[in-house]
Amino acid sequence: MLRFFPLSSMALPDTQTKTRFVVEFPINASPKILFPYLATASGLSQWFCDDVRYVEGQRLNFIWDQDNHYAEISGQRLNRAVRFVFLDEHRQPVADANFLEFTLDSSQVTDEVYLRVVDYSTGHDAAEKHEMWDGLVGKLREQVGG
Repeated sequence: MLRFFPLSSMALPDTQTKTRFVVEFPINASPKILFPYLATASGLSQWFCDDVRYVEGQRLNFIWDQDNHYAEISGQRLNRAVRFVFLDEHRQPVADANFLEFTLDSSQVTDEVYLRVVDYSTGHDAAEKHEMWDGLVGKLREQVGG
């Protein structure tokens, strides 16, 4: 006997192409001041999304428009870099997962601090992502005064 399942109940492979979007922004603040805004739930919730909560160990729940998006911190260097790898709806790691990485670099010549954002995900074209990150980093600058 053949059984048919509606498409909504089946797990479909992700057919959207993922892209690695990289952009840098100068920020007038020291890495020691900036880093907590990039690597902690309380800091991220001030500029990045509606709310961020720790759920267990190195895992966080990023909340946008009342939707939960779970990620784990897969790497961190104090006052330098942090990477969040997003999990599936069951909070499990997936192959070729979306990730977000923030890196702080300082210019030895000009003494400026730069925030490098690496956004590896599906969707939006480069112009839309650039516009989105411009707005988000603008909010971050307002928080840190830079």
